[in-house]
Amino acid sequence: MAEQKYVSLQQDSGKINGNVEISHQVIEILLGIATNQVDGVYEMRGTISSRIDSLFGRINHGKGVDVSFNDDKISADVYVYLEYGVSIPKVSLEIQKSAIEQLEFMTDLDLSEINVHVVGLIAKKETGEIERVTTDKKE
Repeated sequence: MAEQKYVSLQQDSGKINGNVEISHQVIEILLGIATNQVDGVYEMRGTISSRIDSLFGRINHGKGVDVSFNDDKISADVYVYLEYGVSIPKVSLEIQKSAIEQLEFMTDLDLSEINVHVVGLIAKKETGEIERVTTDKKE
């Protein structure tokens, strides 16, 4: 079965003809930006290619977000690194709230579920160095 690439929005105005389709990548970007804006999120999990892209100044706002479509339901998995010392349950709840609100505001789509995966913590030392504490095998 082919992966669904677009989600179609329903038009409720009888005067306008045409379709509105939103790419799954746009939804990933939207959720990635919403997640990054939550206090306590240090960064999203990336891949080797997204790290290489960042060296050349290209930012992938959709990194660390996987979106799937089942029937008319949209679900998302978000992979994040949090700052050491934050409340993981509180930050995770804020990520879920922010993602749901932004997706609904910008697209009128409802997220059926959003799973937050904390893949590591970032500890800042007094010297200004950053220590990455992770068990993520995909790092």
